[in-house]
Parts: sequence; structure tokens; C-alpha cells
Amino acid sequence: MAGHQRELLVREARHLAPGASEEAALAKRVFAEGRGAVLTDLDGNQYLDFAAGTLTQSLGHGHPEVVAALIRQAERLWNVHDSPTPERAAFFELLARLLPERLDTYALFSTGAEVVEAALRVVQSTAEPGRNRIGALRHGFHGKTMGARMLVHWDVGHQAFAGNSVLGYAPYCYRCPLELEYPTCDVRCAALVDRHIASKPNVSALVFEPVLGAAGVVVPPPGYWERVSESCRDNGVLLVADEVATGGGRTGAFLASELLGVEPDLVAMSKGMANGFPFAVLAGRRDLLHSPAAAPPGAYASTYAGNPLGIAAARATLEVVERDRLIDRVRVLGDRLGEQLAALHARFDVLGEVRGVGLLHGLEFVRDRATRAPAPEIARAVYTTALELGLRTSVGGHIIRLAPPFTLDEALLDEGVRILGRAVERVVAA
Repeated sequence: MAGHQRELLVREARHLAPGASEEAALAKRVFAEGRGAVLTDLDGNQYLDFAAGTLTQSLGHGHPEVVAALIRQAERLWNVHDSPTPERAAFFELLARLLPERLDTYALFSTGAEVVEAALRVVQSTAEPGRNRIGALRHGFHGKTMGARMLVHWDVGHQAFAGNSVLGYAPYCYRCPLELEYPTCDVRCAALVDRHIASKPNVSALVFEPVLGAAGVVVPPPGYWERVSESCRDNGVLLVADEVATGGGRTGAFLASELLGVEPDLVAMSKGMANGFPFAVLAGRRDLLHSPAAAPPGAYASTYAGNPLGIAAARATLEVVERDRLIDRVRVLGDRLGEQLAALHARFDVLGEVRGVGLLHGLEFVRDRATRAPAPEIARAVYTTALELGLRTSVGGHIIRLAPPFTLDEALLDEGVRILGRAVERVVAA
């Protein structure tokens, strides 16, 4: 690393609290500029960004139309709490075109965790007497606030926050906790979600990621969501889709739920909705979000929720997604990416499984394929080696995630996978 980055990292370390993401701690890069799919660090080195910020830059870095919309809005108005502004109605109409018809009512927030907490408040406010528990899936991630942690029994220190949540089995076929194999398993994990969550009279909702993101892009097998969603419907359990990472087109549909045949009652979206600008949307059925119990004064308001800058960035982002038919583009690029990653899987035994949908893929590194023992040291080495070669990915534990911008061209996609292949080759050979 050249001197400018090293000097800046030393300066900020005097005051910066530890606890950075694994990728930032390993990378030790100071990114100074981004254009499209390319990042430039403080010393002038360039990187293809196959993490798209943090799964946020749907249109790539510094998209001119989003930048222009932010500048125009910044010159006029920044914050008037949750008062109406000229852009808001048009943005709602755009959402209504892009989302399923039943999801016709919206509340605006700032972050993924904030919008998940809002969804939980709606569920808790509208639940029938006696329905005082909420279901979630093992390996899920919904944020770091207390309600979001409670969903997945994520304890902090010596404090337990399991609360009123009950966990069901996620469709993690590669590491099936029941030690079964698909399809002979008859999707037993879904049957257990039915038994422990959907058919219990005290459960009000199931909060879920259609594709588990932080867990390593776990894509459910056919039959899982068909069975779970039908059972929830039959038993009056609301379906709350956490599409913070997948909403906005990343999987090749505006909502991953649509791909899987799930019709959620509430949907939480953030990350890519405003091309990385802090912004989040809770979309839901009108009867739920208009319920007097769920909508007392201030229920959907917070300091930065729905601020004019966020609305401007989100409207500009989604207008480009709609106008340029980028979701169709995601499907084309996603198929190309999937084929190339399958070839890497065939080459390297340290890749236990490669999986994904659209422009969201996960590579699971193992010490050997027989035991499937996780190999975080290999994933970390591949991540840092790829950075040295000019490719930025997203690493966590023994998983590397890929989520390039929708605007990427084929040549850059191919180059990114070539760099990744060279990184794995170097690590394996070391």
C-alpha cells in the first residue's frame, strides 16, 4: 500500500472505534472516487466493484442522473420532517407501477433496520388477541437493532433477546440441519416451518428473506416457499418479506418474492432503492398500513425518513431501472455470471458450492468437499488477493458474495470473473 492511504489510516485509527466490517478491516483501502463499476483508491489504484458498494449501487457509482437529481434537490430543500414535498406523490406513483398491485401503500424510512422495525410495529399493532409471537428463519439477518436481533435470537454480551420470536428452518440445502438431500427430502424444512410457525395459533407473522443474503445467498429450492406461503395464508399468518438487499431488481425481478411465487403482505426495501443513498420503503396492503391501530400520529415518521434528498435519489434510480429495462438486463447478466461461476466451481475443490440468482451470487469456501468444513481463511485470502488484482467483492466468514451493478457490460463482467479465478488459483497454489 502506498503512502497516502497508509498515512490516512494511521490518522483515523487514533479516533475510530473498532468493529468495522470484515471486508473493510481486511482491505485497508481508502476509496476516493467511484464511476460506474470502477472504484479508485487514494493512491490511484482502480478496482472493479463486484460488491456494488454494499449491494447498494444498482446503477453503479456516481450515476449522472442520480447525481443531478440530488444536486437539484439539495439546492432547494433538505428536510421538513415528514411533510409532503413536490416529488413524493410522483415517487409513490412510480412505486405503484413497479410493485405488485396489492402492495399499494407506502411509508418511507432511512435504513434497512429502521424499515424492518416499522414492519414489526405494524404486525404487532394489527395482530389478533393471542397472536403474540413472530416467526423468522434460522440464518436470517434483518439488522442490528433490538427488534431485528430479537427475530433471529441474536444475543449481545450476556443479554438474551429471543423475546417472542420462534425460529423455523431455512432452506439451506448445502448444510441441511436435518441431514437430508433435496429432492428426496420432500422439503422437510418447509414442513417444519408449517408445524412450528404457520399452524401455531399464537403466531402473527413470518418475517423472512426470500433469498438469505448475509447467510451466503441461500436460494430456496422449488417447493419450499410454495408450501410455506400457502400454509401461512391458510392459517392467517402474515408474510413479511425482508427485501432490503433484494428489492429493486437485483434478482431479476423487482422483488425476489415475485420470482418465488410468494405474495407478501408487507415488504421492507432499502439498499439499492436509491443507488446507495440512505433510503428505505415499507410497502404493504392498504388495510394493514391504514389500520387505525397501526397508524396513530407519528407511526411512520422519523427524523430523516422520507427526506426530499432520499426521495429524489430513489425516484431517479428507479426511473432509470424502469426506462432502461435494467431488470431484464439483470437476468441476462445473471445467467452469464452463473455459467462462469459454475466453471470456477468445476475447477476448484475449495469451492464447496456456488449459488445465486440474477446479479446476486455467493461462493462458499470449504477445506474439502467431503466434510464441507467451512474455510474462512481461504475466503479471506481470495478476497484480499482479488483486491490486489483489481476486484472488490464482499466477504463474510467463509462466504464471498458478488453483486455487481446492473449497468455492468459483458466485457467487465467477464474480466471480473477472470480476476476472481486468478485470485482463487493463487490462493490454492500458495
